[in-house]
Amino acid sequence: MREHADGRIEAVCFDLDDTLCTYRQSGADLLDTAFAEVGVDPFFTVEDYHARYSEFVAESDDVTDLRSNCFAALARDRGQDPSTGRAVARAYAAERDHRAVDPTPGAIEAVERLGEDHAVALVTNGDPGMQGAKLDALGLADAFEAVVHAGYDTPPKPEPDPFHHVLADLDVAPGRAVHVGNSLHSDVPGAKRAGLRAAWYTGGEVGGGTDPDPVPDYRLDSMHDLAEPPWVRR
Repeated sequence: MREHADGRIEAVCFDLDDTLCTYRQSGADLLDTAFAEVGVDPFFTVEDYHARYSEFVAESDDVTDLRSNCFAALARDRGQDPSTGRAVARAYAAERDHRAVDPTPGAIEAVERLGEDHAVALVTNGDPGMQGAKLDALGLADAFEAVVHAGYDTPPKPEPDPFHHVLADLDVAPGRAVHVGNSLHSDVPGAKRAGLRAAWYTGGEVGGGTDPDPVPDYRLDSMHDLAEPPWVRR
């Protein structure tokens, strides 16, 4: 177990999507393309999809299956044939390349920097195949000492289970860990419920000026902020 001058943080957990990387093609653009391929007018948005995503994790084998179930339910709720929703899901899957991601500016350097004197881990809501493709494309496939695919290995964030699971793998107490993530709905509340400190990555967005509940311990406008971690600044 690592020793630190401040005697506190031993492990840093990272979220993946929109924290360490972003898709080159947005989900909204991809969904528009999928509707056009099927030849129907859009009847739900990518925000609708994300809002319903977690409902279908337990019953799905992977993200392709999940998306098919989710799109079918969205179609049914809007008076459409569920088969149309599944057709849109197939068109979406045909267009989505999980390797077509770019690192968030400063993200690769942050993982490498913190890995010098912290245990680094990944806690991500997403199926192993999908997330593994992203990590491989980013050159981070072997960067983490522990990886938890929440929703598959454990219940999804914001449940505390994925954080407890990863810290057990690292043999680190919750009070000696911090989680870095962009979501005020899954990352910050999940980390806080599990007893970790939460570093909210705002990406410099205007929303970073809001007062979230629960309140994160740190706010990061850029991943470059982790070159000098806020928990060790004097």
